[in-house]
Amino acid sequence: MKAARISKIVKEIKVDIDKCTGCRACEMACSAVHAKPKYSSINPARSRIRVVSDELNDEYVPIRAGDFTPAECTGRHVYTISGKEYSECSFCGASCPSRDYFFEPDSGLPLKCDMCEDVPPLAEPMCVQVCGTDALTYVEREVEREENPQETRGEIEIGLESLVNRYGLEAVIGGLNRMSKLQKR
Repeated sequence: MKAARISKIVKEIKVDIDKCTGCRACEMACSAVHAKPKYSSINPARSRIRVVSDELNDEYVPIRAGDFTPAECTGRHVYTISGKEYSECSFCGASCPSRDYFFEPDSGLPLKCDMCEDVPPLAEPMCVQVCGTDALTYVEREVEREENPQETRGEIEIGLESLVNRYGLEAVIGGLNRMSKLQKR
C-alpha cells in the first residue's frame, strides 16, 4: 500500500528552563486532571509532568512523560545552559528502569502525556494553564508527512506491549484466556 501525504497538527509544550522556579504546580494540576474522577485527588506520582530539580544549584527542568523504554540509556552527557550544568536525564521524558518517573503507582504501567485531550479536551494542557511564571507554553503547528496506514498502532497494541514488557508474553496470554472464559459465561 502506498504511503499518503497528510497534514497534521503537532501540539507541543515548550519549556523555558530559565523561568521555572520549581514550584511544581504543573505536577499537582496534571495529577488532578488525570484523577478518577477528575479533580478528586492530587498525587504527583500520577503526574505526566515532573520537575527535575537540583535546589543547591538552582536548577529546575519540567519534563513530560514520553514513550516507555525497556532499557536505560547509556548516554550520560552533561549539558551547560546559561552557566548551569544539567545531566542528560534531566531532559529525558522516557519511562525507564533507571528511575521511577512516569509509572502508574498502582499498576506499574508507564504513563504518557496526553496533552489533556481527554473528554472533554482542554483548550491547552492544564500544566500550561497553572504555570505562573510562563515557563510552560502551548504551541500548535501544522506539518506535512508521509504516513503508511500499516504502521499506525492503536492504544490497545501499545498497552499490550507494555504489559508484555513488564510481565512476559505467557502471563499476558494467560490473563487474556482467563478473561475470555469469564466473558463467555
